[in-house]
Amino acid sequence: MTSVDTHDRASADRSDRQAVARRLLDSSEQLSYDPVQEVDWETPLDTDHHGTSPEWSTLYGTSYWDEMTPGQQRELTRQEAASVASTGIWFEMILQQMVLRDFYAKDPTDPAFQWALTEIADECRHSIMFARGAAKLRAPAYRPRRLVVELGRAFKTVAFGEAAYAAILVAEEVLDVMQRDWMRDERVAPFVRTINNIHVVEESRHMKFARDETRERLKGAGWLRKQVNAVVVAGASYAIVTSMVNDAVYANAGLDPARAIREARANEHHKSMLRSSCAGLMEFLDSCGLLTKASLVFYKRANLI
Repeated sequence: MTSVDTHDRASADRSDRQAVARRLLDSSEQLSYDPVQEVDWETPLDTDHHGTSPEWSTLYGTSYWDEMTPGQQRELTRQEAASVASTGIWFEMILQQMVLRDFYAKDPTDPAFQWALTEIADECRHSIMFARGAAKLRAPAYRPRRLVVELGRAFKTVAFGEAAYAAILVAEEVLDVMQRDWMRDERVAPFVRTINNIHVVEESRHMKFARDETRERLKGAGWLRKQVNAVVVAGASYAIVTSMVNDAVYANAGLDPARAIREARANEHHKSMLRSSCAGLMEFLDSCGLLTKASLVFYKRANLI
C-alpha cells in the first residue's frame, strides 16, 4: 500500500468516526433524561416491590431462597440492586477518568471530542441517580473489596486504547442486559424501573461508541498487543462482575451471611443468567481478537462464558 493509499484510508476512517460521533450527539440531543425530574424521588419506598427481577437474585433457585419469606426475598433484591448501583458508580468514575485522559489536549472541534464530553456528562448524572436510588432503597454504601479498589485505581491510570474501551464495554453490556429485564418487570419498584430505563437508553449510545473505539484502536495491532490487552480486559471484567453484589447484602437483608454466600457462589441458575447475558459481548470480543485462551480463564471464573 502506497503512502497516498494509507493517507486516504486514514482520512476515510477519520471521516467515518466523526460521522458516528455526530449521530451520537444528535441522538443525545433528541433523547436524554434529567433524573431529577424523571424519577419519582418523593414517594416513600413501597416494600411490596423488589429491587431487581427475582430471577436475577444471587440466591434465586437455591434452597435458601425457597425458605425465605416473600418479604425477605424482596429485601434481598433491594439490597442487591443497591449494591449493583454502587458498583456502577465506582466503575463510572473510572470510565470518566479514562475518557478524559484519552481526549486530553485533542481537537475540541472534533465531534468525537464533543461526544466524549457528552458521555462524561451522562455518566455524572447516572452516578448521582444511582446514589440517590441506593439511598431510597435504604441501603448502605456498598464498595468493592480494598484490593479491587486499588486495582481499579491502577487500571484507570495505565489503561489506554482498546484495553480501556473494551473494559468499559464489558461493564456496560453486562449491566445493560440485567436492567432491560428489570425495567420491564412490574414486580420491581417503579422508581427503580425508571432509573433502569434511563440508564439503558443513554448507555446504548455509550456502548456504540465503546465498540467503535475498540475496533478503531485495534487497527494494525499485532498478535502480542492483542494477547496482552485481552488478559487486561478479562482481568478487569472479572473484578467488575465479581464486585457487583457485595457479600454484605445478605446480612443487611437479615439472612445468615455464611450460608447465603455459600449458596450464592454455588448457584448454577445465577451463573447461567450471567453467561446468557454475555453471549453477544463474547462474540464481539472474539471478532476483535480479544478472546484468547489466557483471557478465557478470567471469563470462566467470572461465569461470563
